[in-house]
Amino acid sequence: MRPDSPSPIVPFLIACLGIATYSAMDVLMKGLSIGLGAYNAVIWRTAAGAVISGAVYFAMRPAMPGQTTLRIHAVRSFFVAAMAICFFWALARLPMAEAIALAFVAPLMALYMAAVFLGEKIGPRSIAASLLGLVGVIVIVAGKLGRGDYEPEALWAVGAVFLSAIFYAYNLILARRQAKMAEPLEIAFFQNLFVTLILAVGAPWLLVVPGADHAPAIGGAALLATASLMCLSWAYARAETQILATTEYTGFLWAMLFGWYFYTEPVTLPTLAGAMLIVAACLIVARKAPHGDPVDPAAA
Repeated sequence: MRPDSPSPIVPFLIACLGIATYSAMDVLMKGLSIGLGAYNAVIWRTAAGAVISGAVYFAMRPAMPGQTTLRIHAVRSFFVAAMAICFFWALARLPMAEAIALAFVAPLMALYMAAVFLGEKIGPRSIAASLLGLVGVIVIVAGKLGRGDYEPEALWAVGAVFLSAIFYAYNLILARRQAKMAEPLEIAFFQNLFVTLILAVGAPWLLVVPGADHAPAIGGAALLATASLMCLSWAYARAETQILATTEYTGFLWAMLFGWYFYTEPVTLPTLAGAMLIVAACLIVARKAPHGDPVDPAAA
């Protein structure tokens, strides 16, 4: 297993970069999900990502991963596929900032899942950060619900975000195991490949060939998603889940900015107040000193 970094700061910053890159991808995926539907947006993005990352991966003439590593690539890809379909279906129906805010239950769940599945010790600083982040999310959601301007379909979208968060929480746990077993480029290629293959089961009924006008957005989303995955894989190999999970909160800041700039989505006072609490949570957890992982039998 790859040892943790002696300081959590560098992995934390790299994870923040990965979240920023992923948020930029969300901008393109929102448009694709509106135009093509969530299923086609995801399958065409991951197919393009498999081609892009695969070209670089095989050019380096790597040794093929073993059966155990392939298994975790496949298992994580199943959760990623389910998470992506749910989230991007919801993103087409909700403002970006609100969808991301609702999804913040995922890193909060992952914080405690890490204790169950990875044996990580949850310190008081991490607990305080998670609670502060939760308060920020509650402020944002309460502000939105208080205005009473949700459409009936948007209520289904809220449910889809929470379902996506359940898949994503366990995805974060698998990311820690996976990053200890494989290099970032390998993870990027096999995740794109396996997600495409998993979603291809529904292709006879759901697949639509996109027009040429969608090609730049699909290619751009694939590049951004691959870059994000490599950053996050590098970071998760060097710091604990309970440290890095809170970097997910920074995605709200990007969603707020990108939603306003690209989709003219308004930013409300509760949204700004919640964002300040979320940033405070990130600063608290980033100062936590890491400790080593216990031996994980599933990853040995």
